[in-house]
Amino acid sequence: MPRDETEPKGNGDASVAELIEIGRDLFLSRLVSSHSGNMSLRQGEKLLITRRGSMLGRLRRDDLVVTGIFKDDEATPLASRELAVHRAIYQHTEAGAVIHAHPPHAIALSLVREEIQPLDREGKILLAAVPVLSPPPDEVPLSVSLALKEHPIVMVKGHGSFAAGSRLQDALLWTSALEASCQVICVARDMGLSHQQL
Repeated sequence: MPRDETEPKGNGDASVAELIEIGRDLFLSRLVSSHSGNMSLRQGEKLLITRRGSMLGRLRRDDLVVTGIFKDDEATPLASRELAVHRAIYQHTEAGAVIHAHPPHAIALSLVREEIQPLDREGKILLAAVPVLSPPPDEVPLSVSLALKEHPIVMVKGHGSFAAGSRLQDALLWTSALEASCQVICVARDMGLSHQQL
């Protein structure tokens, strides 16, 4: 029986298991809601990406598809709506993995800031400063991919984060660190603390 070209190849089982595990972590950490967010892994000139409308907290093998980084194929219509951004990131960076999440505190801060600067020590070390992008919709893929050449994670205003790393665990680290730092900023603001006190 011929192999389905939309299924993972080579170390596909390990890649599928990793995506399932990280997807569950994202959902349990409240970095995505039930049907939001998407992830991918580079596989040569193709990428393994979550299917359109999939639930990251309950991924199964058939929620993942393989399609081209540089060109469309029969699997392209099945891929996440953010496929264009994932493709642009792989085309313009050396990333091996990408996570797009909807961290709520980070999204809230993106509405009022052009850059998110962590106040906590870990955030300062890991992230330094996270740019908030607000390009026109058709320019999001290029804008995000170019920003990720200089930063491990970026925010799209009012929408969510895009993190890139050599592994999914790296992208998860940036995503979770950003949301944790944004929570600290929001709590400090609610406490009425000034920058001098912090």
